[in-house]
Amino acid sequence: MLENNILTIVTFLPLVGAFFILLTPGGDAVAELNIKRIALATTVVTFVFTLVMWGMFDPDTADFQFVQNHTWLGDVIGYRMGVDGISVLFIVLTGLLMPMCILASWDSISFRIREYMVLFLVLEMLMIGVFATLDLAMFYVFFEGTLVPMFLIIGIWGGKRRIQASYKFFFYTFIGSVLMLLAIMAMYWQAGTLDIARLLDYDFPENMQYWLWLAFFASLAVKMPMWPFHRWLPEAHVEAPTAGSVILAAILLKLGGYGFLRFSLPMFPDASLYFSNFVFFLSVAAIIITSLVALVQTDIKKLIAYSSVAHMGFVTMGIFAGNVYGVQGAIFQMISHGIVSGALFLSVGVIYDRMHTRDINAYGGLVERMPKYAFAFMVFTMANVGLPGTSGFVGEFLTLLAIFQVNTWFALFATTGVILSACYALWLYRKIIWGALEKESLKSILDLNAREMVTIVPLIILTILFGFYPAPLMDAMATSVGALVDQYQAAVGIEPMSALVDVTVPAADAAAPASTAH
Repeated sequence: MLENNILTIVTFLPLVGAFFILLTPGGDAVAELNIKRIALATTVVTFVFTLVMWGMFDPDTADFQFVQNHTWLGDVIGYRMGVDGISVLFIVLTGLLMPMCILASWDSISFRIREYMVLFLVLEMLMIGVFATLDLAMFYVFFEGTLVPMFLIIGIWGGKRRIQASYKFFFYTFIGSVLMLLAIMAMYWQAGTLDIARLLDYDFPENMQYWLWLAFFASLAVKMPMWPFHRWLPEAHVEAPTAGSVILAAILLKLGGYGFLRFSLPMFPDASLYFSNFVFFLSVAAIIITSLVALVQTDIKKLIAYSSVAHMGFVTMGIFAGNVYGVQGAIFQMISHGIVSGALFLSVGVIYDRMHTRDINAYGGLVERMPKYAFAFMVFTMANVGLPGTSGFVGEFLTLLAIFQVNTWFALFATTGVILSACYALWLYRKIIWGALEKESLKSILDLNAREMVTIVPLIILTILFGFYPAPLMDAMATSVGALVDQYQAAVGIEPMSALVDVTVPAADAAAPASTAH
């Protein structure tokens, strides 16, 4: 019984919590505390169910699991749910970060708490829905639906320029998605179904693939965001409350990468191959240009935001390399970036709650007053750099290995991003943590409290654990990635690999690089 309904429970349980919050009477301090407790309990229980689902998941099959399929009006309206080795990881990541967002907002959000918690629970439902649905129309509803709660979260609880940032975020992402809606309509008229599982096996005409690929790209590239479609992101991050920045970087950016994996690569393989060099160029440009821009930032949040754009360049590069190293590296990089970037924004929120400034020059010498904070920030900084032994290294290494098989020039330029990330990340750490504690305002600053430790320590553990032992993630995605790559390479005329390769050690019989068809 649980197996048949686990996805419905995981997806819509946050709505149950939101409903109870709306029914909670009163507006005094006691009512606000009860609202926070309901929100926290809901997100924790949802996370537990995502872990149960992961435990029940069979990694040895590439088929969708926990499938629910109910249709009405023929095949037009459908409730189709299911996960594979790719989507299950993103659902667990979403479940992991939501309780931490509630805890991070515990003291920093002081007004309209009921509305704030309801919006976050609705946002959680929509994000999980994106990864869990197997219906293209439902995907679009969930995908676009995430804009509304995040628009309100930035616009109501954001900084001084929150209105401008929220509208910029909304219109940038919405306008691109209009083209994706037209593409979805065209796919239905062509294939006669909105069932994603069936569309994955449908052979769209090559000429049609190009237009469909571009329409999806217009939406997914903005959502990631890829350079030069990233202009909305730094401002949205700066103005959003801490929890909003965490969700933006850790989950919402991943919706674009997930779309490329779920639609662009398997459904439009010829177009993906045709436009791959274009994607590589934009990816390398993102890695280099936004890293250079990050070097001159004076706002901590804005620096980390530009860093996110650079790291997403490795993701798109790995996806369109079209081999096992690239796709597995891209997925691992997205999961790792979700953990690390979320932790970095939580860390920024810690000192912002104390000092109410994100100006890098306002800090210095924090190690003397905040040694626990200094250690935590060091771990996440090293992971952001891609230091071996942290989760940040695994994904970057695999994507660089993948692009090296495809085009050595792109690989060469992309590798400079590793150096540039070390420059801005270590510079930021030195400015904030090291040096003499000279500023009077910092001499009474307090180290991490118990609530902040609860949000940050698990992320430290995962950052180091997946750096030394990436097998839990790799094993979960391996079969699904192998099937995806086989399908893609067969479609574009490359002999599919006969067996999965060990991605930890380059093997002689690894999948042939896509460069032969470039």
